[in-house]
Amino acid sequence: YNLKLHISAIHYDKIFLLSIFNRLNNKRIISKILRLASHSANGYYYPFIPVLLYFLSPAKASFFFIAAMISFAIELPICTVMKHVIKRNRPFETLGMIYKRISPWDRFSLPSGHTSASSVITVLLSYFFPVLILPAIMWALMVGISRIYLGVHYPTDVLAGISIGVPSGLAGISMASYFFPV
Repeated sequence: YNLKLHISAIHYDKIFLLSIFNRLNNKRIISKILRLASHSANGYYYPFIPVLLYFLSPAKASFFFIAAMISFAIELPICTVMKHVIKRNRPFETLGMIYKRISPWDRFSLPSGHTSASSVITVLLSYFFPVLILPAIMWALMVGISRIYLGVHYPTDVLAGISIGVPSGLAGISMASYFFPV
């Protein structure tokens, strides 16, 4: 374990957080867009995605739903356990110059559950509907940036969320195709 590397990583995490937080501060349109991006990654919207996709392709939408259920069955417990094992306080709690722009749903910061979940959805949409890959990636990135801007996550929380969400999405696709071949 290299303590200097750890301290350096924490230092850069704070620098990137402050850069995003301060550069986007007092920009009303950007603030509204980032709040919407964050809100769009709330879990209760996700069940509507396969319903909407059903109109494009019923077979793909059904398979998407199964893959999503498997993916979230992997992603959610990992995020929950990590948060309660690591117990990282949120930026607005530890850094005096950061304030929360929203109230988070849970206590701890690492990993970003919103980013993890949006990464799962992005992987699934990209696989089943490749035409949506660019908008899906842009949305997931906006979700991650929004969580930093809103003062509830550090950049490394967002990276950890991506690192959990992407493999969870890929595992969900792989397992769904193994158990439910099309």
